[in-house]
Amino acid sequence: MKTQAMDKAKTSTKDCLYPFKTLLFEPGYPSTEQFQPIQDANGLPAGVKARIAFDSRVRIAKVSGYAVGERRPHTLQLSPRIHLYDSWFCGLLMHSCDPNVFFDTTDLELWTIQPIAPGTLLTLDYASTEDALPQQFACLCGELNCRGWITGNQEPLNSEGQAFMARWRERKRP
Repeated sequence: MKTQAMDKAKTSTKDCLYPFKTLLFEPGYPSTEQFQPIQDANGLPAGVKARIAFDSRVRIAKVSGYAVGERRPHTLQLSPRIHLYDSWFCGLLMHSCDPNVFFDTTDLELWTIQPIAPGTLLTLDYASTEDALPQQFACLCGELNCRGWITGNQEPLNSEGQAFMARWRERKRP
């Protein structure tokens, strides 16, 4: 009996995207069977792709990480003073103004907003979880409802964002 549990633990550890031994026997955490973290040409994290299809409005993963007291790359805000550091899965989600997933900050779960096909990059609207971003940026999502300049939901545009939006609005005018 103990040997079988150890065999399952080895398989589970290898397949789970999280390196935490405490998650060995917990179902629902992201696995390499379901998701593929991707890197850019420089080897830096560049997102997460779905390996399998997901229907709309379903929980696709439990989320884990470390609770930290400041925002930084690969964190998601849980409360005004607590951020979840997750450089293995959820902290790798890219931004879109028309996202395909939603992060439930209460239960630490990732849910689909729309159907996701295999090979699709998972995207989140950063303003749905963040009061402020470590760095505001120009959006490249290309969606019809694109906001152009991305900020947290409680922060005003910085001077760079104001200049960008003035140019962006001019291009959008008929």
